[in-house]
Amino acid sequence: MSVVTTELDSAAEHARICALASRGQRDLQKVAAAYPAILPDPPVDPSMLGAVAMSTAFIAPWCTAAQLRTANRTSLWITAEDWEIDYRATSATEVAEVVARCTAVAEGAAPDDGDQLGLFLARIRADLATVDAFADTHPLWSEEVRRVLVADAREWHWKADGVRPTVEEYLANADGFGATFVNVSHWIATGDPDTLTHLDELTRASRQAQEIIRLVNDLAGHERDARSGDLNILSLGLDADDVRKLTAERMTDCRALLAELARRCPQQAVYLAREIGYTSGFYRQTDFWGHVEQR
Repeated sequence: MSVVTTELDSAAEHARICALASRGQRDLQKVAAAYPAILPDPPVDPSMLGAVAMSTAFIAPWCTAAQLRTANRTSLWITAEDWEIDYRATSATEVAEVVARCTAVAEGAAPDDGDQLGLFLARIRADLATVDAFADTHPLWSEEVRRVLVADAREWHWKADGVRPTVEEYLANADGFGATFVNVSHWIATGDPDTLTHLDELTRASRQAQEIIRLVNDLAGHERDARSGDLNILSLGLDADDVRKLTAERMTDCRALLAELARRCPQQAVYLAREIGYTSGFYRQTDFWGHVEQR
């Protein structure tokens, strides 16, 4: 095969994936327009929506646009939830109310009419409920929602109380980053029998990948975090070289885990590998957030 032919095929494949992302962005624009109170522009501008849709398309390029919808929408819900707790909440009471409302919705309660975060989550839950597997996997899904909320609330209290967690405590709280919630939602929405059979194992692997992604994100976003007052691993006594070493160590362990996982769930092991690879490359240049005013 000639170089020209190889490059032609490569460009065509990249274009196909970008087309998936384009369709995903259009859907996310409609969703953002439906919930303006929790998805304001800025920071949820067209560039952010495009970046979210691009990431899911490149992480799972074998999916159709319809199959990527849950991953896109749950990623956007994480953005909204983070905005509500991290930027809008001004008291522990407000944080606790967000956690309680959304946990109840995840478990099946109807959201209040004015609760846009709960309404958005209920919309995602309703989409998943059309999948046969959701009857059995609903408890796992609602637990992932709870973990995201509890982790973000814990980080809010760390900052409000001036608590400086250890590095291990900080990474153990990485569920607030939301990657595993997105992954579990995607696997339920698109899961084949092998994926669903190994969903617990995949979820554990996702938590390892999530910690690596959090480290990479912190390296890229430490200046923004310093301006906004967000916690970052570089504010916990480590320098950039320390974080790169820690990332490499965790990556070695994760590679071994994914290699083992690939024997049982090859496509989903590839999915997690591509998630780490894509986000690592993306965060070297930018991040998903638009401009955020210092609080």
